[in-house]
Amino acid sequence: MTTDITQSTVGKTTFFQGDNQTHPLFRIEPGIPCRNAREQASELMGYVRELTIIGQMDEKPMMIWAAHYLSAMARP
Repeated sequence: MTTDITQSTVGKTTFFQGDNQTHPLFRIEPGIPCRNAREQASELMGYVRELTIIGQMDEKPMMIWAAHYLSAMARP
């Protein structure tokens, strides 16, 4: 007898209020398998890394800001 219990997100984590805002802009939805959520966060952090390198090497501050906002989404 095996029990396959897949842990999933509960949907309580909110993030990124933005400048001078009190309400969060994003929320992790409930019911997403934790493994999938971690994979997506890892993928976002990969993009953050690439944007940071490109922004630094090509002197493009907009890339650095894009990386900053993406990293806020990947952290929770």
